[in-house]
Amino acid sequence: MHLPLCAVLFAAVTLPSATGARAAMAQGTPATAVSAMTCAAGAVADVPALRWQGDASLKSATWKVALGPRRVSARIVVVDVDPARVALSLDLARNGGVLMPWTLNAAPDTVLLAMNAGQFTDEGPWGWVVHRGREWQQPGVGPLSGAFVVDSAGGVRIVAARAIDSVQAAGRVREALQSFPLLLEQGRPSRVLCDPTATLDREHRDIRLALGVRADGHLLIALSRYDGAGRFAERLPIGPTTMEMSAIMRRLGAVDALMLDGGLSAQLLLRHGTITQRWDGLRSVPLALVGHRIP
Repeated sequence: MHLPLCAVLFAAVTLPSATGARAAMAQGTPATAVSAMTCAAGAVADVPALRWQGDASLKSATWKVALGPRRVSARIVVVDVDPARVALSLDLARNGGVLMPWTLNAAPDTVLLAMNAGQFTDEGPWGWVVHRGREWQQPGVGPLSGAFVVDSAGGVRIVAARAIDSVQAAGRVREALQSFPLLLEQGRPSRVLCDPTATLDREHRDIRLALGVRADGHLLIALSRYDGAGRFAERLPIGPTTMEMSAIMRRLGAVDALMLDGGLSAQLLLRHGTITQRWDGLRSVPLALVGHRIP
């Protein structure tokens, strides 16, 4: 399956100085300073006091952050999902029996949430894909990767690449996707983030999207958007580094966390009653993750 990619050219972007963060603070809620995660990370800082909207099934909030020493202004859209109340599954766009590129416009009207999932190539999803208990693709080879798994009871977890084979062999997997890099393992930076030989750009800034699982089994979703001035600013590819995203997920309470495809692909839709919120991406993807309320 060949996916049409949106050819978007950005002019050279000069990262803002601390002025951007000060401006955000002057407008209301102070921005929380976020530094890159270190492999010697100690105690977790207090979970930010967020103003949630929604209910026990799914709630969301926006967290203003100032990233790194230059205090780059960004907003993190945070979503807390209870898998005991929301059934999570993969979603694909189809035209008859033909798979089609997916965007938020393809999200079913009945979902509470929809977002792009995993990583992909021009041929389709990359790595392990399980949908409705059927394995569509074998796990990919990627030491930086991890997998997000929904088990037969609806519970969620994130596992490292080295554990995928054992999870696969055990069965009881209803949905699964593979992505990279793995951000957190058991509340600490993942091994791959701390491996100096790993081929990983730890300094690059971009729009980010990540999944996390808390100790209580709730799913956390975090999407970054640049908080600069101007109506189109949030589309600029400026956001957390990989190490900062690891720190953000840990600060939000994730025990394990996994990055999804960000940049132009990152897109998220939420429904709170009659209110729909959406953050569109700039290109289509082959695979999505959606959530339906359990009756």
